[in-house]
Amino acid sequence: MSDSKQQTASAGWSGRFSEPVTEEVLRYTASVTFDKRLYSADIEGSLAHATMLARQKIISATDFSEIKRGLAQIQEEITRGDFSWAIDKEDVHLNIEKRLTDLVGDAGKRLHTGRSRNDQVATDIRLWLRGETDRLISGLAGLRRAFLSLAQRHVDTVMPGFTHLQVAQPITFAHHLLAYEAMFARDAERLTDARKRINRLPLGAAALAGTSYPIDRAMTAELLGFDEVCGNSLDAVSDRDFAIEFASCAALVMTHLSRFSEELVLWSSSRFHFIELADRFCTGSSIMPQKKNPDVPELVRGKTGRVTGHLMALLMLMKSQPLAYNKDNQEDKEPLFDTVDTLSATLSIMTDLVENGIVAIHENMRRAAHEGFATATDLADYLVRKGLPFRDAHEAVARAVKEADHKGVTLESLPIATLKTFSPLIENDVYEVLTLEGSIAARNHIGGTAPEQVKKAIRAAEDRIGNQGSGIRN
Repeated sequence: MSDSKQQTASAGWSGRFSEPVTEEVLRYTASVTFDKRLYSADIEGSLAHATMLARQKIISATDFSEIKRGLAQIQEEITRGDFSWAIDKEDVHLNIEKRLTDLVGDAGKRLHTGRSRNDQVATDIRLWLRGETDRLISGLAGLRRAFLSLAQRHVDTVMPGFTHLQVAQPITFAHHLLAYEAMFARDAERLTDARKRINRLPLGAAALAGTSYPIDRAMTAELLGFDEVCGNSLDAVSDRDFAIEFASCAALVMTHLSRFSEELVLWSSSRFHFIELADRFCTGSSIMPQKKNPDVPELVRGKTGRVTGHLMALLMLMKSQPLAYNKDNQEDKEPLFDTVDTLSATLSIMTDLVENGIVAIHENMRRAAHEGFATATDLADYLVRKGLPFRDAHEAVARAVKEADHKGVTLESLPIATLKTFSPLIENDVYEVLTLEGSIAARNHIGGTAPEQVKKAIRAAEDRIGNQGSGIRN
């Protein structure tokens, strides 16, 4: 092996080895190129650890003062972009520790007393992910408000509701939008609940068995704002359930965004033309000058597969790992980081699109509702109220729909004499239930599409968002 292919690693474990790792191995095993984004969490965790060590008299007050000074300087250097990241230091932790030692000497070397990189990295990831989770919950609140704002403008806008992508019953555009707000409300609940399991402190578990030093894990947890400590040291360093749970929550958010995006693609097409998307969310064609492509919604659909793939990657990462920590777990960061980045960017752009980028084409929505015999169920309900068993009413209305379809007219366009041929119970008052507005107004109960109920639902959703937002902690 030539000297040119060897690289000396300035690592905390180098004294055990008789030869350095090769350049190729170093590049393959190093994580600093991507885990350096954890620097702030690493410094915060180290400062809390040093504070606890000093209070427990494991390190001296002088050493603690020097560590605090050095960490503050490193934070400034990284923030300014002056910090020199070195791949031969492997990861964010050793890069910061080496710089700290350069700055404050032996005091920097004492910082690692009572901890391992195993519990250190687990703590850093949880600290970082906790903050990102709070930001995403806030982002979801913004998206939900955008849906409510759009819904408020369309409480009386009639559109067809679909099942099997076939016109089913008339609803309002606002009611349709509120269905998505309900999905994102559940997403916020899931992330809030997942945060509880993220917010547990592994630090103090050391490599896997705890430490012989008289540490105070509860003190460290309090300093870092963790709700509790991880109870078993083996589990503390090897657990990545919290990351998988977060990724699962994120995949569901993206799935809901993808469903809405698919509807935007359909609605903005010339076959539907229910909506017009603002130009800034679309692109044209390099060859067809008439095209206006809904690129943002299409990319949301594509990025959903990416985030779901990260969830699968994390599950497979943990599938066969024995206890406790294994190097495999270095592979948890890139999927997790990209999941956060993708979801954050998607929430931001979709919030803008929903709030400012959708114009409803009222007349086209209304025309589509008329075309699909959307009030057929209302006619059946009318006959039931007149005393006809529902199955018989269903059959009578099916024949009426067949007649209207044959003549190319709507149900409400059929004359009363024709309607009576399907049931003698039909009277002139039937036309009150055959209108789109009459059908919508009749569904006046909790969760229904009647404008009165939709307005109440919007107010209730606004209250929920306010209450959930007040529970988010820094």
